[in-house]
Amino acid sequence: MKVVGFAGYSGSGKTTLVEQLIPALKLRGLRVSVVKHAHHKFDIDHPGKDSWRHREAGAFEVVIASNRRLALMREFEQEHEPKVHELIAELYDGVDWVLVEGFKNSDLLKVEVWRAEVGKPVRYPEDAFIAAVATDDASRLPVPTGLDLLDLNDPDAVAGWLVAHGERFEYSPEVYTA
Repeated sequence: MKVVGFAGYSGSGKTTLVEQLIPALKLRGLRVSVVKHAHHKFDIDHPGKDSWRHREAGAFEVVIASNRRLALMREFEQEHEPKVHELIAELYDGVDWVLVEGFKNSDLLKVEVWRAEVGKPVRYPEDAFIAAVATDDASRLPVPTGLDLLDLNDPDAVAGWLVAHGERFEYSPEVYTA
């Protein structure tokens, strides 16, 4: 499995790029999973539904499945910020690519998503795990770089770059659990 992170400030276009990369990679015959970091309390369940009722009753985990979908909800008994590697370990083994959105401080290779209009600094000068920069205007990058520059508005080209450089993104769980 290959794993790549997408890091950038809010409003830079990370979610849009990841959303566009999924079908671009699938058109190449690849199975894609996504790991997303959420900063706020979130819920995928709805009050009154059976799984919600089980969770509200105190279940530590609820797995709900149909012939088309599976979802696992786990309630942490104490606050716990899962590491990205813990979440990757939960994924199905038969996936080709994992696109990780957020986890900007992780030790995964990442594509930095940057737009000048957001008004935030670039991360690549200080982050050795940035492998490339996806931007809508490379001429506006505030710090020169020798990293590959990707067109944020051309997700098919970004997918092509990922596939062409796939060996760099090969994931070895034992490296992170040793």
